[in-house]
Amino acid sequence: MQDSVIVIASGDLRLAANQRCWPAQARAEEAVMGAIRRQGREVKRGHACHPEKGHGFIDSQKYGMEVFRQIPPEAPLVVVEAVWQYSHHVLHGLYTHRGPILTIANWSGEWPGLVGLLNLNASLAKAGVTFSSLWSEDFTDEFFLGGLRRWLAGETIRHDLSHVHPLSEFRLPEQAEEIGTRLARQLRRDKAILGVFDEGCMGMYNAIIPDELLHPTGVFKERLSQSALYAEMQQVGDREALAVRHWLDRRGMRFHTGPNPETDLTDGQILEQCKMYIAALRIADDFGCDTIGIQYQQGLKDLAPASDLAEGLLNNVDRPPVTARGNGRVLYDGRALPHFNEVDECAGLDALVTNRVWTELGYDPETTLHDVRYGEPYRVNGHEEFVWVFEISGAAPPAHFIGGYSGAVSERQPPMYFRLGGGGVKGVSKPGHVVWSRIFVAGGALHADIGLARVVELPQEETERRWRITTPQWPVMHAVLEGVTRDQLMARHKSNHVQVAYAPDAASANLALAAKAAAFREMGLDVALCGAVSL
Repeated sequence: MQDSVIVIASGDLRLAANQRCWPAQARAEEAVMGAIRRQGREVKRGHACHPEKGHGFIDSQKYGMEVFRQIPPEAPLVVVEAVWQYSHHVLHGLYTHRGPILTIANWSGEWPGLVGLLNLNASLAKAGVTFSSLWSEDFTDEFFLGGLRRWLAGETIRHDLSHVHPLSEFRLPEQAEEIGTRLARQLRRDKAILGVFDEGCMGMYNAIIPDELLHPTGVFKERLSQSALYAEMQQVGDREALAVRHWLDRRGMRFHTGPNPETDLTDGQILEQCKMYIAALRIADDFGCDTIGIQYQQGLKDLAPASDLAEGLLNNVDRPPVTARGNGRVLYDGRALPHFNEVDECAGLDALVTNRVWTELGYDPETTLHDVRYGEPYRVNGHEEFVWVFEISGAAPPAHFIGGYSGAVSERQPPMYFRLGGGGVKGVSKPGHVVWSRIFVAGGALHADIGLARVVELPQEETERRWRITTPQWPVMHAVLEGVTRDQLMARHKSNHVQVAYAPDAASANLALAAKAAAFREMGLDVALCGAVSL
């Protein structure tokens, strides 16, 4: 029947990830479909489960197109996500679907459905697709059920966005206005290069900035190949790579190694990662890149260990020195080379601007993106706060950690994602004040949301618990967003990623936020300040 609700599920491209996550997805789908039936509506899956694959996800764009050919174009359509998913598997069908669309995620650290949902929602927003969205821990709470009832009744679900304020409502401090405007004009005049090692990663359509939107900011892409990065790695000798490893050892960074390359981080994998770090700097220097991003997740993952160690080092000002080929010139001497994980170009543009604004202000310019992975309330200094878990496999700089390099450890990345191993740069982010932000594409224009957050230090046992229910190999930031609730962030945020950078104190964070907002505005972005901001 035409008004039957159709449920679909977009998944990973990697078989091992789909197989491991399928039981959690099946439980989430069963709960959602049960909730729909209790509202008196018929509901059915839009595609079959495949016993031979061991899962029931849409696992490729090709298969997604086959599925959508069988879905009535006017049917109410629900996308249920309990996992990380590749948005391009279903974006084509959602782009042309004429019926109402609802995206739903589980609220879980172990099963990152909300990360997948945020990416899918951001991709739909960029594509101009109208949709509604909900999230829930167990799909029985009134927030979820009330929203579901409204959607089934034909309404588009509206969430509270009262935390979002256009920059035009604020008068920026004179110093911030001058710095941001001057740096943006300098960027537009002198221009900069965004080095992209194979554009597009894991279906993140939202993470690609169209050239015609990027160029007016003064930033231009250099499209590089990961095969060239791999080839450059082959030209790096063991002696140079060992020098990087020994530099890290002397700084107190620890590597949890073992004998089995299938499950352990090995010295050989680390050596290859050090070669990648050297190769990335040399190619970036060759092309004059001001920031770079390595896709890695497809293609390069079948040739080399993970890029995550190299990413974290590149984002740190204090890092192992690398010289140009054949001479002693130190590349990017005394500077970070901002790296945007998973070639998220929105994060790359943000990192470039952050680096320049923070350097001009005299603040430590290290910056990184994180996944908006999970969060739950916790009592901090006697008050209950909603504490987010921000995590990312790579790109987190040691300068962000308690103890710096001596507080950093490298552990083998999960085999289901990283077959050839390699480690990242793991640590606990130090308490302090940060500016968070996100650049995104919507309505054919570039936008930027900016806000303030506090990084809090939780007891070690709580940190370990949060690691256990998320990804324990990855660095963690315990973040409290100022003036932004859980559901407000979920409703507004147009990415699975969030950019963060530290400021010396609360007043400095306000100044940095204002200067960055001024720079973005001068670059032509539509800027909004989110949450509690005092200027």
